Amino acid sequence: MRILAMDTSNQSMSVAIIENNQILVEKTTNVKRNHSIQLMPTIEHVIEDANLSIDSLDRIVVAKGPGSYTGVRIAVTVAKTLAWTKEIELVGISSLKVIAGNAQQIEGSLIVPVMDARRGNIYTGLYTYKNQELIELERDRHVSAKEWAQELASKHKIVQMIGTDLEKHLSIFKPYLKENLLLLPSYQQLPRASVLAMLGAQEEPTDIHTFVPEYAKLTEAEENWKEANPNDLGGRLIEKY
Repeated sequence: MRILAMDTSNQSMSVAIIENNQILVEKTTNVKRNHSIQLMPTIEHVIEDANLSIDSLDRIVVAKGPGSYTGVRIAVTVAKTLAWTKEIELVGISSLKVIAGNAQQIEGSLIVPVMDARRGNIYTGLYTYKNQELIELERDRHVSAKEWAQELASKHKIVQMIGTDLEKHLSIFKPYLKENLLLLPSYQQLPRASVLAMLGAQEEPTDIHTFVPEYAKLTEAEENWKEANPNDLGGRLIEKY
């Protein structure tokens, strides 16, 4: 199976092609650039470097969030458009699970990916490896770093924390986790599209038309609407227009 994978859910951008679980080409950048401008040329270069064509792909896998609202939407929109126009299978994978996939396969340890969500909050999840398979133990969430640190400490297990945003919150986690905190080297912090592709190869394809990003929290506009309309029990803001 030939898979094109893409992740623009945060500052880094990663695009890769794998074939039968072998990495053919992968390109990852970690600089502040406009993903909406860079993504399509990068996809074209990766496909060209793999000596393939878009029509030869079997599946597209995209990081579906959480993360930057704009960043998540860029990759999801491109993935859906390519999948629909070329009639290619589409799979969405949690952006946090992609990061968790970089962790070491230490039996019994917890894997905690971290993305900054501002104001002392983070996007995070709880994963572990079992029989060499990455398992989701708890659903991804938006939570305060302090609350999450306390909850992790109560589990009394080795915790592998991972993510390029971890440094912003490390001073909160260290006092709670102490010797149970395992920090991974910097080269394992970046999300990699090859990992995304491997994870996506194990999932069933989704319906292209109904597939949407998963932000793990309301958008700022939705939060403002909710605050201004506390008695409105209707649908999401986007459904009102």
